[in-house]
Amino acid sequence: MSEVKIPAAVDQLDTEKLSAYLKGKIPGFDGPVHASKFSGGQSNPTFKIQTSAGNYVLRRQPPGKLLKSAHAVDREFRVMQALAGSDVPVPNVLHLCEDRDVIGSMFYLMEYCEGRIFWDAALPELNNGERSAFYEEMNRVLAALHSVNSDAVGLSDYGRPGNYFERQFERWQGQYRASELQPISAMDQLIQWLGENLPADDGRVSLVHGDYRLDNIMFHPTESRAIAVLDWELSTLGHPFADLAYQCMQLRMPADSGNISGLMGVDRHSLGIPTEREYVARYCERMGIERIDNWAFYLAFSFFRLAAIIQGVAKRAHDGNASSKNAAKLGAFVGPLATLALDVIENEQ
Repeated sequence: MSEVKIPAAVDQLDTEKLSAYLKGKIPGFDGPVHASKFSGGQSNPTFKIQTSAGNYVLRRQPPGKLLKSAHAVDREFRVMQALAGSDVPVPNVLHLCEDRDVIGSMFYLMEYCEGRIFWDAALPELNNGERSAFYEEMNRVLAALHSVNSDAVGLSDYGRPGNYFERQFERWQGQYRASELQPISAMDQLIQWLGENLPADDGRVSLVHGDYRLDNIMFHPTESRAIAVLDWELSTLGHPFADLAYQCMQLRMPADSGNISGLMGVDRHSLGIPTEREYVARYCERMGIERIDNWAFYLAFSFFRLAAIIQGVAKRAHDGNASSKNAAKLGAFVGPLATLALDVIENEQ
């Protein structure tokens, strides 16, 4: 992540109060505290915390009125704590503060990891062999996540099993309507089609990340090895194909789609990046399955959910609670995302 200072209330911390609070909670913690905001993290403001004792990362809910069940930093803390020591790399989480009086909202503190985050899905910084290795590593980690025994890591109650897409559709339709600033015809058409074409529950349940993509993974400083999967706000017990389709959906998007980089129109073979078919086949091989049915629905649903999330960011910007200075511009991508979903429905059913 890169750091940026933005002079707005949503991006400020009372470092003196924070320092006094953490001294009694984190072994060896010592002030004074210097906080600088990372430019990533549209949803929950995230800060690098520098102290004489070392560096940390603080992730907080934005202040102000929030949509129900949104900005669940407590869930992020819980799932990363549960995954510590598993095949899914996560940062060490150190403390969850549910007392909103400390800095104005719930937050947690975790270790600061030294590594690389890539924002461009084409990975221009790397050569072809390295690109292949990085996409292979993302595939490996995703399969590892979907292979976690939720009961064994204490997450058996982390979500309601069964009817995942039906429940998610109702949730995100409601979130979208609650943050809608103006009617968008393509979204209305997409919502209607999804509601009429929900697949039957096939019984698959796994831990899902909810926002699994390149820039939510920190890689080793010199190796093609993931060292920390970040941004677990949308994680739950759900359907594993949702994560896979979400990542593939993003690779279908234009190079610049707001805060997300896609590979639309890119010759992946020339870059050493697998095609969608190859990526899905590799995942299926790892998971021991032959194929994935209803792929068009999963892709269309992914576009819909991302559009609903972006609409929420735009609504927070409209209300003055967004954590990014670019949040207000994101609303312009909602319609195009819905149109891409409608194209998938028309051409790939």
